[in-house]
Amino acid sequence: MLTAIANQLAFADEVAKTDPHQRKNVILLWMEGGPSQLETFDPHAGTKYGGDVKAIPTSVKGIEFADTLPRTAERMHLGTLIRSMTSKEGDHQRAVYNIKTGWRPDPTLVHPAIGAVLCDEFRETLDIPRHVSIVPGQWPAKGGYLGPIYDAFKMGDPNSPVPDLKARVDAARMEQRLAGLDFLESQFRRGRLSDLDQNRTLHESSTKAALRMMSSEQIDAFDVSGETAATLDAFGDTPFGRGCLAATRLIEAGVRCVEVNLNGWDSHINNHSLQSSACETLDPALAALLDRLEERDMLKNTLVVCGGEFGRTPTINPAGGRDHWPHGFSMFLAGCGIRRGFAYGETSADPIVDSSDPKFSPTVNIDKPVTVGDLHATIFKCLGVEYDREIETPVGRPLVRVEGEPIEAILA
Repeated sequence: MLTAIANQLAFADEVAKTDPHQRKNVILLWMEGGPSQLETFDPHAGTKYGGDVKAIPTSVKGIEFADTLPRTAERMHLGTLIRSMTSKEGDHQRAVYNIKTGWRPDPTLVHPAIGAVLCDEFRETLDIPRHVSIVPGQWPAKGGYLGPIYDAFKMGDPNSPVPDLKARVDAARMEQRLAGLDFLESQFRRGRLSDLDQNRTLHESSTKAALRMMSSEQIDAFDVSGETAATLDAFGDTPFGRGCLAATRLIEAGVRCVEVNLNGWDSHINNHSLQSSACETLDPALAALLDRLEERDMLKNTLVVCGGEFGRTPTINPAGGRDHWPHGFSMFLAGCGIRRGFAYGETSADPIVDSSDPKFSPTVNIDKPVTVGDLHATIFKCLGVEYDREIETPVGRPLVRVEGEPIEAILA
């Protein structure tokens, strides 16, 4: 655990001269497994493929949600709904990589996730990691070619303290151990080039950074136990709900990117039951997150992104499930320059679902398709990152941040 903390903090002394009130941040609510657009943000109730959900009105006239998200529906006026996402990846691991990095998997290069890019672009002094993953899933966000110092710091349910942040011996014994470590470090440096320690192993600066975090008051941001019972109840008595609450505290403390993971969306069987159950966890947490950010005037500089790696098929299989469907799914965005009370794109209520049909194409059932690259370009533009800037990777390969263009229609 200390190694992970240290990797996050190794470059903490590089200070960005930015106004903290203008700092832009992102909270990614990751729906691992592929949420069904039809059971969440894009219902086609009463149609051949609509399933068992009902459509309910939202706070924006003409936009309806599934009845699984009643509280979030009342906050539709705070954000934009993209209903026309499309990707070329239908496998979980590849699709997660695609959505989190903006690129399809490449055997020659590992691309950085959104939070890693943001932390690399804007470097501040902070005693705690600036890229955090709460209740991480199978594929947490990585630093990719930017290096492991930008990997997301992983923590579990905020109901429990972050482990390994307190010494297991008394202060005197701790001082003795640190003195012994200093002696070993001095011997290690003898006769070696200075860059061997600092630029290759990073172990000395990493240890200092980890010790700084252990004694910092900023670690209180991880702890939600001091929040009122009413606040905790509003987010929902779940690890995900507490994760969303902790995300707001971490952003206030200076963290740039927080990813909160919610599993349980992979509904190849019993689709309606599984999707409804996952929505029971998502709905109060997302609604309370938006409320808290808005009430604290944080939504203007904090981008909230809610979605998963792909959607689910319009057809319902013999097991009562929906399978993988990257040809028209939904993403919800709010804050940080995103237009409010708007839905972009739509999917057909009577789609062509047979891929052997001559009329079928990945976008035949979609109006105003949005690629994964377009989504990332939009996110980066909102966050103040030059999405089209060409950079050089460690192997000398020139590469733009992302291949896509911002969706101007959804920008405020």
